[in-house]
Amino acid sequence: MTPQQYIQQKAVASGSSFYYAFLFLPAPRRAAITAFYAFCREVDDVVDEVSDPGVARTKLAWWQAEVAKAFAGQPTHPVMLALMPHTFDYGIEERHLQAVIDGCQMDLEQTRYLDFAGLSGYCHLVAGVVGEVAARIFGQTDARTTEYAHRLGLAFQLTNIIRDVGEDAMLGRIYLPVSELQQFDVKAHEILKRQYSDRFTALMRFQAERAHRLYEEAFALLPDADRRAQKPGLMMASIYRTLLREIEHENFQVLHQRIRLTPLRKFWLAWKVQALGRMS
Repeated sequence: MTPQQYIQQKAVASGSSFYYAFLFLPAPRRAAITAFYAFCREVDDVVDEVSDPGVARTKLAWWQAEVAKAFAGQPTHPVMLALMPHTFDYGIEERHLQAVIDGCQMDLEQTRYLDFAGLSGYCHLVAGVVGEVAARIFGQTDARTTEYAHRLGLAFQLTNIIRDVGEDAMLGRIYLPVSELQQFDVKAHEILKRQYSDRFTALMRFQAERAHRLYEEAFALLPDADRRAQKPGLMMASIYRTLLREIEHENFQVLHQRIRLTPLRKFWLAWKVQALGRMS
């Protein structure tokens, strides 16, 4: 299997909403974003699939060394072999990849966040930096687009957190800030036991309203000069925001199930942005 085949397989197998946005890109940009996405999946899978924290730390340390070697001209992993030819063209720097690894390391060290400021720092590493790199690959020309990308990445990550509350609870993780659990009188043990209540629903509605505000702030920050180039990000926004509305429609029944959009619906939402310029 070539490095290109490897990253393609990784992207398709994930079933992620990101994949649908890649389909409409020109071949060179599509190859770059697919390689970068495959890298993000590799390091994220270390945390999600390795049950022993010590082994996971060792694997992430290996990735830190691999990224450093790759930027020194000696990549060995198929993902890095596929990604490195694109780094110069799209301004992808070692610090970007190391930041993503740092975010994954936080998952090994921390299962609670005291307040939204602390959670935002984590989201910056695992989603904001990813958005920054993606914006560069898509064809950013205006420096202000970076702030849009960071804000949109935060909105995506909060949507993921809302969707995955139940799954994360099974792993002993609660990403909802402790101060906000206290604000709505929701106890951590209720979430870990996956118990619904009106208080939980109110807490989740609060989280969803914040995510919606962040989507609107991100759209307002996108400069007109980059609006066309950043269509893939807007496709992802349409998919993620539709998912958020679906979760709201289901009254935040996220503790016992993972609410999803079908692949066909994701493709349709992406196509509408591409062909009609319409957000859902």
